[in-house]
Formats: sequence, structure tokens, C-alpha cells
Amino acid sequence: MEDTTSQKSMAVPLTAFGAGAVLALLLGVFGKVHDPTLNGTTTLGFHSVIQMKVVITTVIGVLVVLQLLGALWMYGKLGIKAPSWLGTAHRTSGILALGLSTFVAYHCLWALGLESGTLADGESVPTRTVVHGVLGCAVFGAALVKVVAVKSKRAPGWFLPVAGGLLFALLVLVVLTSAVWYINAKGWPQSGGY
Repeated sequence: MEDTTSQKSMAVPLTAFGAGAVLALLLGVFGKVHDPTLNGTTTLGFHSVIQMKVVITTVIGVLVVLQLLGALWMYGKLGIKAPSWLGTAHRTSGILALGLSTFVAYHCLWALGLESGTLADGESVPTRTVVHGVLGCAVFGAALVKVVAVKSKRAPGWFLPVAGGLLFALLVLVVLTSAVWYINAKGWPQSGGY
């Protein structure tokens, strides 16, 4: 029989992963049943919502790489001593990345919905689009798991790096299936004034 300490500590990640899965599922259901509209969206001066999302998603991608480097540095994996300001910078860039991700996700779910199956013109939704939408919903489930991992004092030691790694991997995949794909296919978006 296991001791109650290990049972209590495993309850934190199990509960967090369960709650994260429910959140991701609810976002996906909303995206699927919501009637997409451009009302309530912005382009921030770009020609389209998509172009605006590409630029902001690229910024998110840079912040995500900085998050990984910051975490490796703070935990002594880079072989150089971390400065005292690094923890604050890491938290700030993480909050900024999550805030920008929420802004982009709102525009994805509100303006486009969660696309799958067949479009109105009879064409099938590209696999990349479906994968991107599912991964985008999963990001917010993983973000919930990561917040729990950061805040929990009772979770096992493996929980924070696993939660952080999961969130990092999902964000990278979302950036690759959106901004990187778009830039590769169509080039860098131009603002409306050009």
C-alpha cells in the first residue's frame, strides 16, 4: 500500500490534467458550435484578421523560445549562473505570451471557429487547419496545468517540468501550423498602410 504523501502529491497533477482536458474540450466545443463572425474582431491595421494573428503569433513564438531558455537558465541547465532578475523576466514574458495567446485564440475561435469536415464550397478542411485548431484548444488546457504546477506546493518534482514542456511543445506546434506555415506560403503580412 502506498503512503498518503505520494497519493496526495499525485492528486495535484491528476486533477490538473483532468481540468486542463475539460477546458480544452469546452473550447473545442465552443469553436465548433459557435457561428463564426468578424464582428468584435480587429486587424490592428493589417489587411485581415489572419495577417494580424500571424504577426502576433510570431511574437508568441519568440516569447516561447525565451521561456524555454529562461527556464533552462534558472534551473542551471545552461552552465552559467542565472541573474537575480531572471525569475521576474521569465514570469513577465510568460504572462505576456499567455495574454497574447488568449487574444489570438479569441480571434481564432470567434472569427473562424473550429473548422473540420467540409467547407461550404464542398472542399475538405485541410488537415493542417484541423490539427492547428485542436492544438490551439489544447494550449489552454496545458496553460491551466502549468499554472497549477507553478502554484502547487504538494505536487511531485516532475510535475512542473512536464507541465512546462507540454505547454512549450503545444505552443511551438501551434506556431508552426499557423504563423510559420502562413509566412512560408504567403510571405510576411503587410499592414494596411502599405
